[in-house]
Amino acid sequence: MVFMSKVIDKKGAEDAIFELLKYIGEDPSREGLQDTPSRVIRSYQEFFCGYQQDPAEPLKKTFKFEKDYNEIVIVKDINVFSHCEHHMVPIIGVAHVAYIPNDQIVGLSKLARVVNIFARRLQTQERLTLEIAETIQTNLAPKGVAVMINAVHQCMTSRGVMNIDSSTTTSHYIGLFSKDIKARKEFLELTRGG
Repeated sequence: MVFMSKVIDKKGAEDAIFELLKYIGEDPSREGLQDTPSRVIRSYQEFFCGYQQDPAEPLKKTFKFEKDYNEIVIVKDINVFSHCEHHMVPIIGVAHVAYIPNDQIVGLSKLARVVNIFARRLQTQERLTLEIAETIQTNLAPKGVAVMINAVHQCMTSRGVMNIDSSTTTSHYIGLFSKDIKARKEFLELTRGG
């Protein structure tokens, strides 16, 4: 995966990390830090690879479902690893993604791929939740979509209020999940393991 930036090249990014090390009081020339700028840039290429990927792509291959299926399809406990756009520190949690098919279904791993692509960008949890749901709705046109994310934000646990026991839950409902209380209740029960 190659990052392409019109503003700054790889060497410029490494120079910025070098300067950041000096800013925090380190000596970037000491043995343990000599290759750190390069390592950080390589890790950023992995952390933020979602910018180089189209989140709609995994949903392009669908399968026609012959019968009218009105039940929930849910993929639970999808690992979420993202970064807070305010402090650039990790957001770590799980996502539960559900949809009620209309006339097409998608491979279950594709839902996890959509989550991962959006998570591998600087995010707020609220926007991440919304983007996942809207992308599934736009590309699959299901009868309903529900997304719930529960995550721990390192900007709250390792700095600031330093509240190590807090987590944040966000959800977004579209279609039947927003209109039908029974469908929403079933989704919530399934996310709890019911």
